[in-house]
Formats: sequence, structure tokens, C-alpha cells
Amino acid sequence: MKVTINDVAKYAGVSIKTVSRVTNKEPSVKQATIDKVNQAIAALNYQPNLAARNLASTSSYVIGFIYDNPNAYYIIDMQNGILSACNDRGFELLIHPCNAKSESICDELTAMVKHSRLAGLVLTPPMSEDPNILAALDKINANYVRIIAGENTDKNKGLTVLVNDKHGAVEITQHLISLGHQHIGFLSGDHQHESTKERLLGFRKAIENNKLTVNENWVLDGKYSFESGVEGANKLIAMKNRPSAIVACNDEIAAGALFAARLAGLDIPKDLSIVGFEDSPFSRQTWPKLTTVHQPNVEIAQIATQLLINKHKDQGDEKFKIFTPNPVIRDSSASPYTN
Repeated sequence: MKVTINDVAKYAGVSIKTVSRVTNKEPSVKQATIDKVNQAIAALNYQPNLAARNLASTSSYVIGFIYDNPNAYYIIDMQNGILSACNDRGFELLIHPCNAKSESICDELTAMVKHSRLAGLVLTPPMSEDPNILAALDKINANYVRIIAGENTDKNKGLTVLVNDKHGAVEITQHLISLGHQHIGFLSGDHQHESTKERLLGFRKAIENNKLTVNENWVLDGKYSFESGVEGANKLIAMKNRPSAIVACNDEIAAGALFAARLAGLDIPKDLSIVGFEDSPFSRQTWPKLTTVHQPNVEIAQIATQLLINKHKDQGDEKFKIFTPNPVIRDSSASPYTN
């Protein structure tokens, strides 16, 4: 027969409510009691029915992850970070991909919050940066945490995890300049994402800090995809006066640029240095391995979820966290080659 919470309580010699408090990881439970209940759970191989608990309780134990992002590695990292935090606190994870450009996106998300009885939402770009979505969620008093790109934010606008992409872009561009590069191109991602704007701002700031000039012909719009990197790099390589280095807005773009350069017969990094952003598996799967900017997406998602659960359970008043990405130097960048 299936082991129930009643069996655990009887085995441990405590009340059913105490078992519930331990499995829900609630505060103010003595460590000796926690150990006793956990020993009973292990001895009986008790598996809490989280779905039933969510229905029976006046409080929700489900966190929703909302995303619209073409980068599969980013999504996997986010899921792993959120799931880790959920597991630590006895919550479940509901994953909801969506189309951020849909005209009905606000209705879709508010309906999901109501019907799924969510404890809160983890919002990633571009939804976390869309004022219409945020206003719709505020209207129904939904709990959410935003993961956004930027240097500063209004700390009174709810739970926020800020990623300083601009700083990372300044540092990776400075790395190329320190190697001796003065002619540097930039391959952009989707402008729907604030991270694109922040990374481009950082690129421009590093160029200006070194009293160099941004060649606007070398700053190309694109998407966060391998194919966009191939297309953008082909355009730069075909120019009569091409750059000696390329800053790509993420590692997928950088990998595409590296692929295009090698097809064109260029030696990387001897003929052309290429750097990326995010330190995704793409950066370690290319040859040569990509110099990039490390962005700890699993940790970012984990911290965001912890902030959300703490607010839901009225445990702590922390509302803001900032992450500062920094360069990881590998093999795709070197000093410009001169005859």
C-alpha cells in the first residue's frame, strides 16, 4: 500500500501538521524534529504528492517559468536553476513557452496564472522587459520576478535580478583593444531584447574609452542565432576594408561567424579574432574554443526563484540582486597579424 503522511507522522511520533511543515521546509522547526521526520520519510520511502498538496492547500506550491527565447542553452540553464530552487523549497515547476509578439500574450499569461494557481512567475527577456505584460500581471496582483539586462533599475518595482551586460561587453571589447585591435565589428542580436542594446552600448563605450572610432558599417543587425552569425560575418569578410576582430552578441552568433570565417579560408585567430557572450556550450564546442563573457545563467535563475519563493512565503525582504558578467579568455582571440 502507498505510504501516506499519516504513516510518516505515526512513525516519527509527531503530528501530521509537523510533517507538513518539515516537507514544506517552513522555518521555526527544531532541527531535531526535522531529522526525526526526515528519518521516517527515508525509512518508509514516502513520496509527497505535490499536486494534491497544491490543491488541498490555501497556498500554492507551483512556480511558472515563462519564456520566448531562441537560445536552447539559455532555456535549459534557466530551467535547471529554477528547478534546483524549487526542489530545495518543496515547489513544483510549470514551464510555459510563448510568443512574446502575440497580440494576446497578456491575456494568455493572466489566464495561466489564474487557472494554474501559481505562487509566482519567473519572467525572462523579452517578457520581463515588456511594460504591457508587467501591467497586466500587476492588475491581477500576480507575484513575479524579472530577470533583465541593465546597469540600474528602480528597486521599488518589485523583485528583480539584474544582469550588467554592458559591463561584460565593455570588458570583452577592451580585451580585443588590449591585444592591439583598432578595427572591430559588432554582430547584433534581436533588438527586442534589452541585452542587445546593453551589449552594443558596452561595445561603443569601450571603443570611445580608448579614443577609437566606431565604424558604423561594421555594426550589423541580426538575430540570436548561428545562421545570423554566418550571414553577418560573410558581410564583414566581403568588405574591402574588413575589421580585424568581431564582437558577437552571443555565442551562437560567434560560432556562426567562426564557421563563415573558416569557410572563407581565414585562420582564427591569426586572420580574424572572434569573441562571444554568455559562455554557453557553443563557446566550448567550436574550434578554436571561443573567448566569451561568462554569464552564470543557472545561478541567476536559482537566485531569482529564491527571491520569488521568499516573497510568497513572507520570508525575508530582499528584492534585488545584480550579476556582473566577466570575460573568459580562450583561443579565438589574439593580437592582429601583421606581415
